[in-house]
Amino acid sequence: MNDSLRKLVERHWVELEAEPVSGERKLRVANLPGGTRLAVAVDHEGHRHILVPVGSHQKVRRGLDGPVLLLRKRPLEDSESYQPYADLACLRPDLNDLFSALCADVLETTESFASTSIKALYRVLDRWKALFSASGAPLGHEQLAGLFAELKVLEKLLQIDPSAHRLWRGPSGHRHDFTSLTLAVEVKASLAGGVRRARIHGLDQMDPPPNGALYLAWYRLSQDSTQSERFLGLVDRILRLCDDESAVLTLLAEAGYRIGDADHYHEVQFVISEERWYIADSAFPALRENDLVTTGIPINVTDVTYTIDLSTEPPHPQDSTHVNEHLNAMIQESP
Repeated sequence: MNDSLRKLVERHWVELEAEPVSGERKLRVANLPGGTRLAVAVDHEGHRHILVPVGSHQKVRRGLDGPVLLLRKRPLEDSESYQPYADLACLRPDLNDLFSALCADVLETTESFASTSIKALYRVLDRWKALFSASGAPLGHEQLAGLFAELKVLEKLLQIDPSAHRLWRGPSGHRHDFTSLTLAVEVKASLAGGVRRARIHGLDQMDPPPNGALYLAWYRLSQDSTQSERFLGLVDRILRLCDDESAVLTLLAEAGYRIGDADHYHEVQFVISEERWYIADSAFPALRENDLVTTGIPINVTDVTYTIDLSTEPPHPQDSTHVNEHLNAMIQESP
């Protein structure tokens, strides 16, 4: 999504909201620049709208009738013109940020459908519907803990660069959760007290990228009602920090979290009781395929899973300065 388009529609809405609408069935309207003839509007209840021109005999798709989005055909008329529109309204002010991203997506997609703007609107709605729809069972508690830890690392990266979500590769099945060209971070979370343990999946998960370096970020999570951080609050913060909400929502969906499941997660919260970062170099305790080959052990086993006990030192955790240097270096060399 083009962030400049999102800011454009947002600016127009803010300007329209500065003055009240004169009547219950009226809109305050601002035409968007360019040749698309799209417009944005605000109604008397303060709801935001995007208006897509349609033909006078053209039908508008049914089915979006609340409680979040409302789509209907609406004619607008003044002393000089009469134009029917497909009027898409957001009925939830708390979702205005996401609606801005959706409308920016419509505006950008319309550039490829200049003569049929309504087709662009439908394509975007279908894409976002697929993204927001629930699929399968909601995430379990341990899965949520793992995702929460990954989002905490993503938050650190986005605070440096709002485009850093491009480094989040775990949802797509990459062996490391975050990676650039030669640098990577693998994230592990534990809900258990006592010993520090990290569950490793595969003989290559603790291998750094070629000629590069790998950090292991280990989080101990617990639930303390007086200090806990809401899972949904962290998701909201991630979406505010990034410069491409649509891309991040896609990554979240690939990780198993969809907006359509949000009601299941209202009570989910964690507190970070311990956070430790390690350099996963050759001295770090791990099973690696090359090590087994060197010792003459044939590699005939797949899907290897094992646990690393980090309760004693070495290995020694890295300080925040080295961690920040690693994260900054990842962003600097990101493709």
